Amino acid sequence: MLLPACLTLPLRLVNQPLGPPTPTPRPRRRAPPTPRPRARAPPRGTGRSAPHDRGAGAVSAAPTAGDPSPEEQGLASMTLMEHLAELRSRLIKSVLALAVGAVVMWFVYVPVFKWMFEVLQDNCVPGRDCAIIQTDPLQGLSTRMTFAGYGGIAIAMPVLLYQVWKFVTPGLYAKERRLAIPFVFCGVVLFILGAGLALWTLPKALDFLISIGGGTFNQFYTPDKYVSLVVKMMVAFGIGFEFPILLIFLQLAGVLTPALLARYRRWAMVGIVILVAVLTPSGDPISLAALAVPMYLFYELSILVGWLANRRKRRRAEAAATS
Repeated sequence: MLLPACLTLPLRLVNQPLGPPTPTPRPRRRAPPTPRPRARAPPRGTGRSAPHDRGAGAVSAAPTAGDPSPEEQGLASMTLMEHLAELRSRLIKSVLALAVGAVVMWFVYVPVFKWMFEVLQDNCVPGRDCAIIQTDPLQGLSTRMTFAGYGGIAIAMPVLLYQVWKFVTPGLYAKERRLAIPFVFCGVVLFILGAGLALWTLPKALDFLISIGGGTFNQFYTPDKYVSLVVKMMVAFGIGFEFPILLIFLQLAGVLTPALLARYRRWAMVGIVILVAVLTPSGDPISLAALAVPMYLFYELSILVGWLANRRKRRRAEAAATS
């Protein structure tokens, strides 16, 4: 249910343009005519005119009564020191969230790594050994710290995004804030879905990578290499699932159009395959297909969503013109 809601985002936001709100015109009252001061006659014999004030007829650069104030535009007014204090507060809260997430992942390291080792054992070639070996006395500690760091970032990500959001909110207009909230929410949801697809693809990718050598090798991996492979796959799939968010945002901003995307869909297919080949750390065809197919489907869905959004916008414009 969350994925269709994220992909139909422009249909709900198509009539909310970016930028400052349009100020409501205020009726102007004609000011009463100001009597002109009479120029003093020049003294006789000097031939010079009396000095006059040039600033009286100059155009003033001050804001007029019809200009919207920052409060009317939905902006918050803060001094430089207030911005620095706000940044310090947000950074402290972000660091605390990362620390809590890292501590949690430190204690769940053993069951999670046991599951990862079972995935490796299940895909081992029969008659051959598969094991995780430690070649350095500090390798176990460094692997656990790396796992806790990556996991802490993943757990603290909602808090980190919230802190970033609260810091940049005062500089956004009210309409831009309403647009950003669903984009951030859908981005988090799609990243989680991509990471989940990576975990689902991992056993099949390992089976291919182990069997491609003909089953003649014993499989011995260091823990840091194995954990790095799993984490990189999750990050690559999560980034790939952000593809529709980028396309929809560019269509809302007017950079891309559904017609342009449809015209270059063949080139887009080639570009997606190349991009996925660069993103996936294993480079196996199973991982490539598992990520390239959803990304191309997202490309086609983005064209459909953009076309529906433009049609709704035209219909509302026609209805407003006829009314």
